[in-house]
Amino acid sequence: MKRIISACLEQTIHFQLKDGIEKSIAVKNAKEDYETYKKQMERSNVKYKIVDEKEQPDGSIVIKIKKQYNNYKCNEYID
Repeated sequence: MKRIISACLEQTIHFQLKDGIEKSIAVKNAKEDYETYKKQMERSNVKYKIVDEKEQPDGSIVIKIKKQYNNYKCNEYID
């Protein structure tokens, strides 16, 4: 029998600009999507740590994040 003690996801997420709209609005929307994503994790009580955050030349955002998986403990991954 096996039992998962702890689990954590490490992801790279690209908040891309939407096509077909003015660039300044697309950049604003990408930033809002990113903030909404963080707020959603906080509301869901998902533990996370943003390891890296970079704004790209086109204004989009790429983040590297470690986050809790399925409510398993993940202390040593995120600390």
